[in-house]
Amino acid sequence: MAVIRSAHTVWEGDLLAGGGVTSFDSSGIPDQPVTWASRSQDASGKTSPEELIAAAHTSCYSMALSNGLAKGGHAPTRLRTSAEVSFVPGTGITGIALTVVGTVPGLDEAEFVKAAEDAKENCPVSQALRAVPITLTASLEA
Repeated sequence: MAVIRSAHTVWEGDLLAGGGVTSFDSSGIPDQPVTWASRSQDASGKTSPEELIAAAHTSCYSMALSNGLAKGGHAPTRLRTSAEVSFVPGTGITGIALTVVGTVPGLDEAEFVKAAEDAKENCPVSQALRAVPITLTASLEA
């Protein structure tokens, strides 16, 4: 049976002068304001679709990498994943750059990078976002 998670946004006004509030229905995370300015200029304490995609991607990717490493006999001590989602007004999302730094006892750099690439290809959010190039930088901390 599928697990459903949901959110909604209420938007008022036109694109440039209007604004909205995104509500996280499933989790109850506090509502987040969103505007065109927060998307295309300075965030000024508001979120954007691209920031929400970055958050979804980093959490999903971290879970996939952690699982893959553990299944390979090398459970990570720590993974720190960040994502930069590039947005060009009038064009759209043009790319996603993932960076992961891991602490994984008993694993060498080449094995870590291989596991990181596998997670990039196979995490469900990566698969959903295949329409844009997704780059990855992976490094291992001692």
